[in-house]
Amino acid sequence: QVQLVESGGGLVQAGGSLRLSCAASGRTFSNYIMGWFRQAPGKEREFVAAISYYGGRTNYADSVKGRFTISRDNAKNTVYLQMSSLKSEDTAIYYCATHTKWGLWVPDTYDGWGQGTQVTVSS
Repeated sequence: QVQLVESGGGLVQAGGSLRLSCAASGRTFSNYIMGWFRQAPGKEREFVAAISYYGGRTNYADSVKGRFTISRDNAKNTVYLQMSSLKSEDTAIYYCATHTKWGLWVPDTYDGWGQGTQVTVSS
């Protein structure tokens, strides 16, 4: 199983930007689809974005489309989430996780969850 560590969260004003990173270790990184998810207080964990094994395909939740960009660097075993035009409703703990099959966006089907990184957007 892959071990994941998220970083890059923080406090940012509405309209600002942040870049999250998720560093992987333990298995061959390029064998996995990588997903970003988030969980706000009192809400269920939700899908944010996913990227295929070598980055050829991406998928985004409608709520972040056009504002967030997922990318990966397999040489560094890292996946990124560039977040722009942040809104207060983006406030959440952000997690990365792995999958072995493309096309599934349900959190329960993903593995290897990291500890998460807090993103707080002030309005």
